[in-house]
Amino acid sequence: MQQRLEFARKIAYQAGELTLRYFYANCDGTQKLSVENKNDESPVTAADRETEQFLRRQIAESFPDDAVFGEEFPCTEGTNGYRWLIDPIDGTKSFIHGVPLYSTLIGLEKDGRCIGGVIALPALGELVWAGVGLGTWHETQRGGAKQSEPKRCRVSDCADLADATFVVSEVLTFDKVNRQDAYKNLEKRVRLTRTWGDGFGYVLVATGRAEIMLDPLMSDWDAAPLLVILEEAGGRFTDWRGNATIFGKEGVGTNGILHEKVLAALSETEVGTCKSLACPANSM
Repeated sequence: MQQRLEFARKIAYQAGELTLRYFYANCDGTQKLSVENKNDESPVTAADRETEQFLRRQIAESFPDDAVFGEEFPCTEGTNGYRWLIDPIDGTKSFIHGVPLYSTLIGLEKDGRCIGGVIALPALGELVWAGVGLGTWHETQRGGAKQSEPKRCRVSDCADLADATFVVSEVLTFDKVNRQDAYKNLEKRVRLTRTWGDGFGYVLVATGRAEIMLDPLMSDWDAAPLLVILEEAGGRFTDWRGNATIFGKEGVGTNGILHEKVLAALSETEVGTCKSLACPANSM
C-alpha cells in the first residue's frame, strides 16, 4: 500500500502539470478548449481525456496486474485485488471557466476496501493524501518552489453548526434532484456557506478550514479518495443515510463532531433521491 501511495502522489503531481498546460492556455486565450457534453450532460475536454490516459499508462507500467476504473474510459480488469479509481479533472466546469479550484482524484482499493486516496489541486499547488493507518497529509508546491515537507492534517474541532463553514459544488444540483429544501435547511443553521466545492471542498474539511462538504449527487470516481482521507484526518464521509461508503452516489463529509447533526438536518426534509448516473452530476 505504501509503495502505491508514494507512486500515486508522484503521478498526481505529474498529471497536475499536464492539466495546467491546458488550464493556462485556455485562460489566456492561447488555445481555447473544445468542450463536449457527455450522455449525463456533464462536460468533457481533451484535457480530461489526455490526463486520464496518462494516469492509466503510468499505472499499467508500474502495476500491470491492478484494475483501473476511471471516468472517461472503460474499466481495465485486474488480477490481484488492487483497483485504482481516477477522476482526471474533478470540477471540469470550474476548469473550463478558469477557476483554479479543480482537482485530480486518485483512490486505491484492495479487495473492495478503500485503503488510500490522493487529491491534487494543481492550480493551487496543494496535495492531500492518506492511507489506512497512516494519517492524512498535506503538502504544497507553488510557483516552481520545492515541494514542502508533508504535514499531518486534521479536521477542525468545531462542535456547533452555528459556527460551521458549509461548502457545496453547485446549488442548482440540489434543485435537480429534489433536495433543495435539505440544502436550505442546513444553510440557515451554519455560519458561512460557500460554493468552494468538488474535491477542493473536501480538502477544506480534511485540513480544518471548513466543517461540512455536501454532495447530493456524485459518481464513484468523485468519492473514491474521500472516505480514507477524511477518516484518517479525524472526520467522516458517508452517504446521506450515514453509511460509510464511496458508492452511495451522494456524499456528506464533515469534521466528525457535526456529522450526526448534519445527517439529522438533511433527514428532516429528505423526500427522495436520484440514484441514476443519468442525472446531471455537479462535479464531473
